[in-house]
Amino acid sequence: MKCIVLGGGCFWCIEAVFEQIQGVTKVVSGYAGGKIDLPTYEQVCTGRTGHAEVLCLDYDPGEVSLDQLLDVFFVVHNPTTLNQQGADKGTQYRSVAYYANPLEEVAIREAINRCEVSQTWPGRVVTEVAPLPRFFPAEAYHQGYFRQHPNQPYCLFSAAPKVAKFLHHFPELAKEGV
Repeated sequence: MKCIVLGGGCFWCIEAVFEQIQGVTKVVSGYAGGKIDLPTYEQVCTGRTGHAEVLCLDYDPGEVSLDQLLDVFFVVHNPTTLNQQGADKGTQYRSVAYYANPLEEVAIREAINRCEVSQTWPGRVVTEVAPLPRFFPAEAYHQGYFRQHPNQPYCLFSAAPKVAKFLHHFPELAKEGV
């Protein structure tokens, strides 16, 4: 098993996508990259802690590669908007990819290059690429939020389109029954 920590705006939205991918065995929403220990959602929402909303993804590289996960990541969120995804604005919504070793850093930078060359998004990718800091799991009510609240308005207008985009672009990566 391997793990990668990624942030692409509200963690509910990208969690909804990565839970659908075969080979992803666990998805935990949380916070990383800030200056205080054990941050709460309320603290992170102020934008003053320095944390980003992120996911810690456990995956089986025998079923899904890091390159595939990164390609999904760079398609389902907009990595060209600084500190913003849709209506969500602030440093806590920044695009970020954390690496645990030099090979992961290379994979992330190559995925950014693939994204820019493909012109998936207009503009330059501004995703922060940094060494993995301490990860703090978010509160229990954030875990599996889209799965538990698919008809909540924010989920309908923000998370559901990302899931649809994933299924359109990467149907071969979807878990059976999705």
